[in-house]
Amino acid sequence: MEQSEQRKIIHIDMDAFYASVEQRDNPQLQGKPVAVGGSRQRGVVAAASYEARQFGVRSAMASSIAIRKCPDLIFVKPRFEVYKAVSSQIRTIFSHYTPLIEPLSLDEAYLDVTANLTDSPSATHTAQAIKAEIKQQTHLTASAGVSYNKFLAKLASDYRKPDGLYVIKPHQGPAFVESLEVGQFHGIGRVTAERMNQLGIFTGLDLRRQTEAFLIHHFGKVGHHYYSIARAIDNRPVTPNRIRKSVGSETTFEQDLLHLPDLINALHPLIDSVWAYCERSGIRGRTITLKVKYTDFTQITRSKSLVSGLPDKTTLERIVIELLELILPLSQGIRLLGVSLSSLQEKTTASNGQLTLDL
Repeated sequence: MEQSEQRKIIHIDMDAFYASVEQRDNPQLQGKPVAVGGSRQRGVVAAASYEARQFGVRSAMASSIAIRKCPDLIFVKPRFEVYKAVSSQIRTIFSHYTPLIEPLSLDEAYLDVTANLTDSPSATHTAQAIKAEIKQQTHLTASAGVSYNKFLAKLASDYRKPDGLYVIKPHQGPAFVESLEVGQFHGIGRVTAERMNQLGIFTGLDLRRQTEAFLIHHFGKVGHHYYSIARAIDNRPVTPNRIRKSVGSETTFEQDLLHLPDLINALHPLIDSVWAYCERSGIRGRTITLKVKYTDFTQITRSKSLVSGLPDKTTLERIVIELLELILPLSQGIRLLGVSLSSLQEKTTASNGQLTLDL
C-alpha cells in the first residue's frame, strides 16, 4: 500500500468566508448578494456570498462586471483584522484534534488525523466534529473533504459546498479523478487546462492515458505531478508551520498614473503592508519584485535579489524605487502597482550582501 493510502487527511474550507463573516455580523446582509471589496470602477471583488454567486459573481472579478451581473449587489469594505481573528479561532479548534495542521490561507487548511488527539479511528467522524465545533463557536459553516491524500481531500471539500462533507476512500480515488475535467483539478489553472485541451486531454482519464515522458515534454517538471494525480497518487505530507513562499501587496488605481511623484506616493502603502508582515512574522525575503500593469493591461515585473535577508524597511523602499526607475520614461499610464517579497526565510543578522538584478 502506498504511504499516501495510509494517511487520513481532512481539507477544511470555510464557505464564502469573508462574505459569511459580514453576513453574520450584520443581520441586514443575510440572504442578500454581498461582495467584499471596492465598489469603485477599478475595484475588485475579494469574496462573494453564495447569493451573489448565483448571478455569476466571483472573487477576483472586476467590480464593474460584478455590478452588471448583479445590479442589487451590496459591497462591503473588507475587515481583515476581523477575518484574521476568526481564522485564529478556527485554527484553535483544529488543534483540539491534531497538531498536524497546514494552513493554506485564512479560510482553509489541511489536517492529518491519522493519529489524532481524540483517538478517533474515523476521519469522517473527526471531520463532522470539527465542522460542528466551528459552527457552534463561530456561527459559520465549513466544508470538509476526507481522503487518503491532500489532492483528493481538496477535491472532496469542493464537491458538496456549502456546509458539505464528502469522503473519497482509497478504492474510489482513481475512478473519482478520471471523471473530472482537467480544469477541475486543484493546481491546474485555466491556461494549463486550455493547453491540455489542445493536446486532446479533457478529463482525468485522458490525462491518465498519457505517458510521464509526454507530460514532462509538454509541461516541464510539473509533468511528474500531473502523471501522479491522474492516478490519484499524492505522497505530499501535511506540513505544519509551512512558511509562505512570498508575501505581497498591490493596488489598482482609480485613474492611470503617469508621473514619478504620484507613483512613489502610491508605492508607500504597499511597502508599508509588506514590511508590516515582515515585522509581525519575523520572516525576511531576499528577492524584491515590482509588478506593473499598464493602461493596455500588459504586465511586467522587475526584481532584485539580496544575498541575505532584507535588513530593514529603508532598504526595501530604496530597492523598490530603483526598480520603478528602471521602467522610466513611461510610454503609457500605469493602472496597477504591486510589491512582493519572495525567497522568504527566518530573520537572521543581516549583512550587506551584493545585489543581483533579475529582469
